[in-house]
Amino acid sequence: MESPAVNQALAAAIKQEAASLGFDACGIAKVGRLSNMESGLRQWLSEGKHGAMGYMEKHLEKRLDPSLLVENAKSVIVVALNYYTDTSNDAFDNLIVSKYARDKDYHLVMKEKISKLEAKLKQLMPNHDGRIFVDSAPLLEKAWAVRAGLGWIGKNTCLIIPRKGSFFFLGELVTNIELPEDKEFASGHCGACTRCIDACPTAAIVAPGNLDARKCISYLTIELKAPIPDAYRDGSLKGQIFGCDICQDVCPHNRFAKPGWFNRECDFAQWSATKWSNLTKEEFKRQFVLAKSPIARVKFEKLQDNIAAANMPSEKA
Repeated sequence: MESPAVNQALAAAIKQEAASLGFDACGIAKVGRLSNMESGLRQWLSEGKHGAMGYMEKHLEKRLDPSLLVENAKSVIVVALNYYTDTSNDAFDNLIVSKYARDKDYHLVMKEKISKLEAKLKQLMPNHDGRIFVDSAPLLEKAWAVRAGLGWIGKNTCLIIPRKGSFFFLGELVTNIELPEDKEFASGHCGACTRCIDACPTAAIVAPGNLDARKCISYLTIELKAPIPDAYRDGSLKGQIFGCDICQDVCPHNRFAKPGWFNRECDFAQWSATKWSNLTKEEFKRQFVLAKSPIARVKFEKLQDNIAAANMPSEKA
């Protein structure tokens, strides 16, 4: 076991490397069971609020304890990468793609960067053994970000980083190296604000910090493989065809958000509703599949249905 001074220096070196790689935040948490999350998670699942995401029901113990995912795990290094863009939604002619999907697949970007961070850790500590996570395994990423001191989980269930906002990708490096842990972010700073709850067009945030995925536009346009239900084909989608940022756009903490390096101006930013509606399967493959866009996550037919549903005129006063 290394001395406290050596471990502190190692943690500082890891965070310095993370910053040099372009990460906007980096924190370290001690591996342990997320017992404080268990009751709420089990209730959320029992109420069916995960919708058709059956994978959420699997490996519950692994979700709560990363030591079951990585043998001899001691520390969780959590990093965050800004994806905010100030590109106006007006450019999408009222058909809107979530900010995170206006560049190439973030899984690829994050894994490449975290691999470089791991290489640095391996250089400093040759006995390192671990695993990289980017929204790709049963790990409760936001909970670990809180444990690692990055921020708090807002009423919209997004991680909010103080004076930076919530438009961040998260990734983790779980290691067998014991590192000094950062102070857990103990409390949130949402106060009496309910802007996210009030702004959600489908009333998906049923209580502060409680999201019914079955009503969430991101779920309806991405996770739900079936066509958009008739109940949401009345203008409720507010033009969203892939994901949704409404609850983040209205969050006061995102007044601090600044455009990140990740987001470039995408080719489809200027597409009209007519262009989207006339998208062919060949164009879909070229524009999204071959370009490794997050939009390729949904099938062509699903995107077509999203576009049709989002184009529905509002029936609500």
